[in-house]
Amino acid sequence: MNLYIIFMFLSGLIVFCSLRKHLLVVLFSLEYLVIILFLLFFIFLFLFGFEMYYLLIFLVFSVCEGALGLGVLVNFIRSHGNDLLSSFSSLW
Repeated sequence: MNLYIIFMFLSGLIVFCSLRKHLLVVLFSLEYLVIILFLLFFIFLFLFGFEMYYLLIFLVFSVCEGALGLGVLVNFIRSHGNDLLSSFSSLW
């Protein structure tokens, strides 16, 4: 089971690093990595008998991260018309 989780995490990391053309794809891969980290965190806490309140704190921060990412995406689309990262130039 640990091999599957490591494979899922590494595949999400590869997608995050290789497909950086659209901002939406980057946000999807980040959310996928957060879900895998949540699964790893849950298994760790369950196996060692720790409290599960840490999962609630992790979920709060991951939801805040997702909402912030969607806000950036909406702002980016409204200002540039699309979510292509190549159309964004931070130098002007």
